[in-house]
Amino acid sequence: MKNVLIVDDSRTSRRVLRDILERAGYSIVGEAVNGQEGFDEFVRLNPDIVTMDITMPVLDGIDSLRLIKKANADAKVVMITAAGQKHKMMEAVKLGATEFVAKPFVEEAVLDAIGRC
Repeated sequence: MKNVLIVDDSRTSRRVLRDILERAGYSIVGEAVNGQEGFDEFVRLNPDIVTMDITMPVLDGIDSLRLIKKANADAKVVMITAAGQKHKMMEAVKLGATEFVAKPFVEEAVLDAIGRC
């Protein structure tokens, strides 16, 4: 079973992702509400997969991705994107994001992206 860390400033988004992933057999090892906390939890928990919202306070998902990839080049990070974030998506690809999932979440799309990790 793969361990997943969910990083999103939206409680609703975290709950929806948790529900989708747990139903599919993934283990949610932690949640974080901003990019800095997400990085700290990544280091502490060493999850198999991280879901990372792009737009968050303190440290956004792009900067958090940058820190995570510096700490572990093999980290699997699935970026969560809202509409109109094409330029951020391009930056995330350059930094080594593994997959992308769009909000609002579609269960099959989430599981496809996580499965490809």
